[in-house]
Amino acid sequence: MKYLLYYASLIILFTNSIIAQEITEIQTKYTTHNKGKFFISWGGNRDTYSKSDITFRGKDYNFTLENVQAQDKPKGWHVDYINPAKMTIPQTNFRMGYFISDHYSVAIGVDHMKYVMLQDKAVTINGHYPNPGSYDELLANNQVLLTAKFLKYEHTDGLNYVNTEFSRHDDISSLFKIRNTDKIQVNLTEGVGFGLLYPKTNTTLLGKDRHDDFHVSGYGTSLKAGLNVTFFKHFYIQGELKGGYINMQDIRTTQSTEDSASQDFFFFQRIIAVGGIFKI
Repeated sequence: MKYLLYYASLIILFTNSIIAQEITEIQTKYTTHNKGKFFISWGGNRDTYSKSDITFRGKDYNFTLENVQAQDKPKGWHVDYINPAKMTIPQTNFRMGYFISDHYSVAIGVDHMKYVMLQDKAVTINGHYPNPGSYDELLANNQVLLTAKFLKYEHTDGLNYVNTEFSRHDDISSLFKIRNTDKIQVNLTEGVGFGLLYPKTNTTLLGKDRHDDFHVSGYGTSLKAGLNVTFFKHFYIQGELKGGYINMQDIRTTQSTEDSASQDFFFFQRIIAVGGIFKI
């Protein structure tokens, strides 16, 4: 009888332990831990660029245009963002990543920005090129007017920043008095990135035929901060502010391999993206 009671006690303890564990697992929210989760997102951006000195080199020319201004080329709210045949036309952001711990993730992605030099602006020029004055460009005080005949310069297909990011994520739902994060969760994220620039540069320079193909032209680095709102554990919308530095020393401009351009500048992105997060 004594042994029977002993074994019965062990069975009861073991059973209670299993039940308690199952209750704990049920009570533990899916959003409590991130390690091992995979995420993917797609969105759009607006961009601002600092002024840039652009140098153009070729067989019979070498000149630098100082403090050139540029802007982005927004599509606005448009179905092309989700049209598979036209998804590269707008300014877009793609990202795919993995949580290596509850708070840290690594991701790869493409920031498809667009960079358009402002036309018909007066800028200072240093250097030489053939037949000056034949492009309706010459001004006083060592300046030129950026006429279409003289120069059109765009990274519009686009200014492609192919990058890797390392980010931290923190659940700040309690600040908004949200108790059930499996329904709505608010996260703060910050990250650092680096990568290559792979633009398709559309340039009409001194009447020459443009190169019009993708080319690895340089590198970039970036910092970002964002706010992520996740719904029903798996779907989210995320807003980000991202700033960085781009240095391109080998930009293809014409059909001739002797022709190239170089520039460096700072950029600032405003991004809105939607995505999903799932366990693998």
